[in-house]
Amino acid sequence: MRVTVAIDDDGLAHVEMCRGSGNAIDLATARGLLAAARECEVARVRAVLLTGRGPSFCVGGDLKEFGALPAERLAGHLTDVTGALHAALRILAGLDAPLVAAVQGAVAGAGLGLTMAADLGFAAADAHFTAAYTAIGYSPDAGVSWLLPRLVGPKRALDLLLTNRRVSAAEALEMGLVSRVVGPERLREEAAQAARALARGATGAYGVTRRLVAHAGSAGLDEQLDAEARRLAATAASGEGREGMAAFLGRRRPDFTRAAVR
Repeated sequence: MRVTVAIDDDGLAHVEMCRGSGNAIDLATARGLLAAARECEVARVRAVLLTGRGPSFCVGGDLKEFGALPAERLAGHLTDVTGALHAALRILAGLDAPLVAAVQGAVAGAGLGLTMAADLGFAAADAHFTAAYTAIGYSPDAGVSWLLPRLVGPKRALDLLLTNRRVSAAEALEMGLVSRVVGPERLREEAAQAARALARGATGAYGVTRRLVAHAGSAGLDEQLDAEARRLAATAASGEGREGMAAFLGRRRPDFTRAAVR
């Protein structure tokens, strides 16, 4: 199995790429990620933790698989791979549940896209990042051409995409590619702690917040202010909003998991 999913009692989905060989994405792995995303959607999970087993998180597409195909089959095969991978990314982006990624070792190509898609990205201090696409004459996938310029600006994005220079974890943090850098021995534990805390939080409000932030990139100020006003009224009136206010007034910790099932 290329991708595993385990959902714990907190509603936290542990999604792990476990293919070996740098978790390079072949068609089976892309379909595994899509199946995992669909399982998270159906189960209405409260947070998702994405990891990659082994020394590297994800080195991008499986170039050995791609290179072994005859020219007449390559375009169709890549369309199948990106179709499954992109469908997985769309589902994960549409969830209320926040996405947390823990990345280590080499992160390249689609691995960079998966990293940037996370709401919280934890990187091991020895992780390194490379776009890698144009080095073999390919163009980006996995949302890289959309996410990268929004995070680092168009000039810096083109620098990374055209030169394929290696970016350290420290520089990735400075750029905004990841949220936090931690010691390699603490990576899984700290990412899991953050994901579990999110799973116990206000999932509905998280989902609204994720969509507002995504929408802000294409909205004018007036449109965004209107959207904020509508969403705030709705979240305040929700079970989570009522629980949060009751907890604040009662000087206690809110129980958002209980509020969500009312």
